[in-house]
Amino acid sequence: MGKMPVIEIGLVLYPGAQQAAVLGLTDLFRVANRMALSRLQQSEPPLRVTHWQQATSDATPVRIFDSGSNAPSVLSALILPPTLNEPVGADEISSLTAWLRERHTDGVALGSVCAGAFPLAATGLMAGRKMTTHWTHAELLQQRYPDVHVDADQLIIDDGDVMTAGGLMAWTDLGLKLVDRLLGPTIMIETARMLLVDPPGREQRYYSVFSPRLTHGDAAVLKVQHWLQATQAKEVALPTLAAQAGLEERTLLRRFQKATGMTTTEYCQRLRVGRARELLQFGNASIDCVAWEVGYSDPSAFRKVFTRIVGLSPSEYRRRFSASAHGTHG
Repeated sequence: MGKMPVIEIGLVLYPGAQQAAVLGLTDLFRVANRMALSRLQQSEPPLRVTHWQQATSDATPVRIFDSGSNAPSVLSALILPPTLNEPVGADEISSLTAWLRERHTDGVALGSVCAGAFPLAATGLMAGRKMTTHWTHAELLQQRYPDVHVDADQLIIDDGDVMTAGGLMAWTDLGLKLVDRLLGPTIMIETARMLLVDPPGREQRYYSVFSPRLTHGDAAVLKVQHWLQATQAKEVALPTLAAQAGLEERTLLRRFQKATGMTTTEYCQRLRVGRARELLQFGNASIDCVAWEVGYSDPSAFRKVFTRIVGLSPSEYRRRFSASAHGTHG
């Protein structure tokens, strides 16, 4: 049996991208590799970091730096770092955004930090979805991309296949979130401790955020996953999902479980609970209202599902993690 491919994380050097963040993230993932090697006792570092840049504005980005060996790798995430310049305009990066859309269709997760939100929004993938950026850029981002829900109150928004961070230095939070997702919370906390930075969000130490499997290579299933993410799994009827995939219902069920490791029902429950956690943490709506907002007409059924997945009831979760109790960026 051949060796498992290593996980590749690409950093995108678009015009004006902040070099300090690019190099900082490269070092952060290097430290995570060191922690993983000592703990997992494997010979090959699990993460490979690459830098991507366009030779000209209309060229396809190419790798200009590769931290890895010759081991096969799967590109799992692309990160758009901050810029100290004015936020980049969509017309300056049209070929870059087309390339990002293609990679996203292939199952690559996309991330942005601070003004890196602008090239991410320019892809059109954030229409109807929530993202964050630096608070000084929030109004401009909303003006340029009115179909995006800009929420600059949050330091980081993890939306599964897209992850956005707000502050200029929030690349540490985004980097650690990715380490948590790809290598687990133990490696993430050891990396944070080595770098002397706080782990992103106290709840990360105790509960893993649902991280959909997006690198399985089944395009029909991936289409359903992205649709569920964008619609917050409000409509989960099997005929609707099968129509999105262009498959027979039984074929979708079989392929979905094979690709994601869970049934469509369990997958949708986890997406809904992830949204509910966000509403409980950052909002003041009643538990019944939260249940309705995430797609449950029966609040008691919502409470049972939430408690089974999270390990706390919705009210216990709110008491422990409410932003109003700890400060929005606490």
